[in-house]
Amino acid sequence: LSLCYILALLPRLIAVARYESVIHEFDPYFNYRSTQYLVDEGFSNFRNWFDERSWYPLGRIVGGTIYPGLMAVSATFFWVLNAINLNVKVVDVCVYLSPVFAANTTLVAYYLGKEVSGGGRGVGLVASFLVSVVPGYVQRSVAGSYDNEGIAIFALMLTFYWFIRSVNTGSLSHCAASCLSYAGLVSTWGGHIYVMNLIPLYVLVLLLAGRYSERLWIAFSTFYVIGTLLSMQITFVG
Repeated sequence: LSLCYILALLPRLIAVARYESVIHEFDPYFNYRSTQYLVDEGFSNFRNWFDERSWYPLGRIVGGTIYPGLMAVSATFFWVLNAINLNVKVVDVCVYLSPVFAANTTLVAYYLGKEVSGGGRGVGLVASFLVSVVPGYVQRSVAGSYDNEGIAIFALMLTFYWFIRSVNTGSLSHCAASCLSYAGLVSTWGGHIYVMNLIPLYVLVLLLAGRYSERLWIAFSTFYVIGTLLSMQITFVG
């Protein structure tokens, strides 16, 4: 598992070794500017920020047209690191955020694989390895590619893990963790709709296969209601 973690982290840092700590592409640079504004002005001003440099010449009401989770997570890391006297720049947090979350996703994939297979470590290790090297994910989470998928895939995997665990255990606490993970996903990425489609499809397949249980009812009904209510709190979604 440690090797999978390292395998996920190091290749994503090659861009920094070759080109220094810089933000790549247009969208990641806009995300960086938004994070810098959030750090400088606070969340209240950020929600009402009109950016005249975006969508020129019309401008852009940023708070109502973006998924703010990426900026909120980065700003939180920035404030925490500086609070413990680790003086970093906002740009450095933005550059390294995606590789760190991608590496952490391998850990979530491991536990998801174990949960799905009934405790099999081998399945978990295979899942962790595949997540660490899958080209599409590597491309979207290299250092400097400061975009939504960098942390959204972590939240997506975490949502699936806690939901499957709540189905297996019937625990409301596990279901609550799944709802919170889904809310985090909604705040970062428009692909959250895939989760809200796949989980009902998974439940439908279980029903058709005669696998209905009280645990499944508790997990799905709680997730659907609370997850939807939480997602509606995101301005761009609700």
